[in-house]
Amino acid sequence: MHSRPRAVSKEEASIPTLGDLEDCLVDTRSAIVAFSGGVDSSLVAAAAVRVLGERSLAVTAVSPALATGELDGARRVARTIGIAHEEIRTDELAREAYRRNGPDRCYHCKTELYDGLAVVAAARGFDAVFSGANLDDLGDWRPGLRAAAEHHVRHPLVEAGFGKSDIRRVARELRIPSAEKPAMPCLASRVPFGTAVDRTVLAQVDRAERAMKDLGFRDLRVRHLGAKARVEIAEQELARACGPDRGAVERAILGAGYDLVEIDPSPLRSGALTRGLPLADPGVGT
Repeated sequence: MHSRPRAVSKEEASIPTLGDLEDCLVDTRSAIVAFSGGVDSSLVAAAAVRVLGERSLAVTAVSPALATGELDGARRVARTIGIAHEEIRTDELAREAYRRNGPDRCYHCKTELYDGLAVVAAARGFDAVFSGANLDDLGDWRPGLRAAAEHHVRHPLVEAGFGKSDIRRVARELRIPSAEKPAMPCLASRVPFGTAVDRTVLAQVDRAERAMKDLGFRDLRVRHLGAKARVEIAEQELARACGPDRGAVERAILGAGYDLVEIDPSPLRSGALTRGLPLADPGVGT
């Protein structure tokens, strides 16, 4: 006796699936994935290798703005999902507009990235470049999306209707190692707009955040405020930082070269420095 098929709600029918993502890629002959190893680009890379096989390549940009450990993490994810993986060196610090660190800093960073990926694509015959941008990014200040539009970068997660929760859900289904990885934007995002970015500042932020991770904290930001560092920590870890481990946190940050330490009593909110800026550029879908 056959059971009757279960009725599917309107809400369930609108939930994007891995199949939806793969369908967005089937007409692409070959592609490079701009690959940080975070959950967003990892899911795009996993879908790309499933659909395109050897005609897909994950490429990670290495620069002083990349936090310690991120490259090793990207390598592990690439091995696990089975996609070919390469690295390129980018030099966003050579761009004066990037160093100046205005609200459009990410535009100059992404322009450097996509310039580099375009060179690889042209030399190796890849037809497309994919990013890990998703629907949630469209509700935030993302000048890097303008750089993507100028370089004709595609955003498969946007095309397939994926928000962040959808990405993590499907990444868990595929057992992608970065499925639960906290977001880790570039180190320059810890520096308030208008404060110049250079190698010394980026290295100091990196030392401070690495010291925090050595204490067992996973999801945090060390905001660079000159001689002072403001430490922002995710809600589930905040009580420990403000309580029994407060002294260890302060010593860790002072050891990274800061003179003053402030532990923000409010939980970490990603994008704190861009809150109030306009939403993403309308060219995202190109």
